Amino acid sequence: MDKVIITVAPVGAEATRDDNPNLPLTPTQIIEAVYESWQAGAAIAHLHVRDPQGNPTQDPDIFRQVIEGIKQKCDIIIQVSTGGSTDMTPQQRAAPLTLKPEMATLTTGTVNFGSEIFSNPFPLITDFANRMRENNVVPEIEIFDTGMLDTALVLIKKNIISLPLHFDFVLGVPGGMSASARNLAYLADRIPENCTWSVAGIGRHELPLGTMALAMGGHVRVGFEDNVYYEKGVPAASNAQLVARITRLAQELGRTPATPNQARKILGLPL
Repeated sequence: MDKVIITVAPVGAEATRDDNPNLPLTPTQIIEAVYESWQAGAAIAHLHVRDPQGNPTQDPDIFRQVIEGIKQKCDIIIQVSTGGSTDMTPQQRAAPLTLKPEMATLTTGTVNFGSEIFSNPFPLITDFANRMRENNVVPEIEIFDTGMLDTALVLIKKNIISLPLHFDFVLGVPGGMSASARNLAYLADRIPENCTWSVAGIGRHELPLGTMALAMGGHVRVGFEDNVYYEKGVPAASNAQLVARITRLAQELGRTPATPNQARKILGLPL
């Protein structure tokens, strides 16, 4: 596969301006960060949003404002997070699904998340999957640990989610699966045939695992949600700077960044 799908995750729920003063927080800033990342080669925008105080929120009105603003500027695939933050209720986390985005994340298990717990019991996973189906939203299966992949396979057997699927391996979260080459290869080898995968390496692992994914034929997620540095001790100037680096590496390895419509074709999304 010569095309590589680059996902940008511009803000997340954890990072603050203390971590990187260039973190986009307002709807206008998030819209511009996504647009610049699209110009640099991103095909998917993995969206979190913040409230006027800069705190993570799943408010559909803020999501709507951001999504509409992005669509006015470019054709990037919109993927909303149903993770929200660890202190949110399931109802809050699922709220953006009513906007019927093209994609949304579906995390298939509970994991320690630093000093907190990212809770995803099986009934909640099933509920989120059913809500996605009702709203014609394609899930991206978020895997933080190997047991989550096993749960995803159970969901497939129960016809709760349908093949083919796109998996995202989030590696290096404190409490989750470590960000090693061996672990990435193990996970990539275990997904069902004809499915696709990407990797989101956390912190300093973003670049080496992203480069490994390029060489393996997988896809890559970068952005301030996962990593706020360009190199050790040097904050990234923008999300687009991180996207541009992966674009350059992909081209060096003979992988062409997919346009949003090419990514839609690869992922089986409507054009």
